[in-house]
Amino acid sequence: MGDLVAWLMSFFLLIALLGIIVYQLMCLADLEFDYINPYDSASRINNVVLPEFVVQGIFCCVHLLSRHWFMFLLCLPYLYYNVHTETTLGRCN
Repeated sequence: MGDLVAWLMSFFLLIALLGIIVYQLMCLADLEFDYINPYDSASRINNVVLPEFVVQGIFCCVHLLSRHWFMFLLCLPYLYYNVHTETTLGRCN
């Protein structure tokens, strides 16, 4: 039962990550076709960066707690990059 819950959580977290990425791509497409200006596009994308990092962190922790070591090790470098980027660069709002 624990594996089922872990994989269902992983599935829904992946759907959330894909949704965030599609939203960012739609903002960039609107920018490309001059529907919005660069400032609005950047502010829209910056608003979803932190939730993307949080979802990725939860995703990595779910794999760690459910003892899926290989998936955890695959997620760990990206999580490290996100934490390093967020702590060194900070938020530019």
